[in-house]
Amino acid sequence: MVNQKAEEIGFKRRAMRAELLDAETEQALARAWRDDRDEAALHRLINAYMRLAISMAGKFRRYNLPMNDLIQEAGLGLMQAADRFDPDRGVRFSTYAVWWIRAGLQDFVMRNWSLVRTGSTSSQKTLFFNLRRVQARLERDAASSGEMLDRQVLRERIAQETGVRLSDVEMMEGRLGGADFSLNAPQTGEDGDRSWIDALEDPAQPGQAQVDLDRDRETLRDWLVDAMSDLSERERFILRERRLNEDPRTLESLGQELGLSKERIRQLEVAGFAKMRKALEAHGAEVRNLLA
Repeated sequence: MVNQKAEEIGFKRRAMRAELLDAETEQALARAWRDDRDEAALHRLINAYMRLAISMAGKFRRYNLPMNDLIQEAGLGLMQAADRFDPDRGVRFSTYAVWWIRAGLQDFVMRNWSLVRTGSTSSQKTLFFNLRRVQARLERDAASSGEMLDRQVLRERIAQETGVRLSDVEMMEGRLGGADFSLNAPQTGEDGDRSWIDALEDPAQPGQAQVDLDRDRETLRDWLVDAMSDLSERERFILRERRLNEDPRTLESLGQELGLSKERIRQLEVAGFAKMRKALEAHGAEVRNLLA
């Protein structure tokens, strides 16, 4: 930890001692990198504006992430800006680089602020970095005018102020109000000796819904077997091929195999199906659609 702090301080001091570029020198260096891929020019340009990257990284310290990591991400954003900068547009490099540095830092914070993905859409990103600030301002304005804001009205005003949906405000408010905790932490109450991870359902084991479904299927399968036992062998064969196969056979193919006409196969199928339905209906309405 001490070594990291010393490294951070040394890096900041070196950045503060870097040269200040005037507009002409800045454009010349940018053109040298863009046109000739002059790495020395790129290195000089990056070093000159590293103090800007460090300054912007410091504004994100409140998210409790290592400063060295923030500086590194800010430096990557600065390098992206240098690679994409067009000096012919007449814009100072620092003005252009600010956007890339901020975007890189925001993405880094949102990826690492929590083990749970905080948000990925533009509205979620807007809320993550602005919700508390907008909320505090709205509360100050309401207090100065003597207005009492309940939570729902405040959320609605935040949504209007930031241009996002109310549901996004509610989601982000809950997310920022919580905190990550270990699944190995003990539960409170009667199950205090058990950790939270013990309460998670094992994905390798079927859940209650799946157990119930499997049990129902097994029961229906038994009823179906019993119902088919009352049929003749030929009726069972026809119904199995026509009603229970994933790829049902045609009347014509069954007629050729059994030496019967298509009409006779159809009659046997209808008669056998009627017998099965009558047997199954004795078990109630839950099996009436089994062979539909």
